[in-house]
Amino acid sequence: SSSDFSLDQSDIEKLNDKDKAELRRFLANEGQRAHIQSQTHELTSMCWKKCVTSSTIRSGALDKSEQTCLANCVDRFMDANHVTLKHLESMRQR
Repeated sequence: SSSDFSLDQSDIEKLNDKDKAELRRFLANEGQRAHIQSQTHELTSMCWKKCVTSSTIRSGALDKSEQTCLANCVDRFMDANHVTLKHLESMRQR
């Protein structure tokens, strides 16, 4: 369709150095944003399955134990990601 976007390598070669650098930054930022969105989706799904045990949410809110479980689940997920990133960074510096 006409709304599809594609960028051919020959199109990129036509750009000046400043525009190429800007395009690389944009693509890196978009990749990072997509990764964060993916991780957020994974986190939400995992913690929801673990913590939300009632079959229906009648009051429109989670009960206190589910809220606590979700908060702890998110904290542990973030802790695990932080430790993993630190470990990968230390491996890269060797």
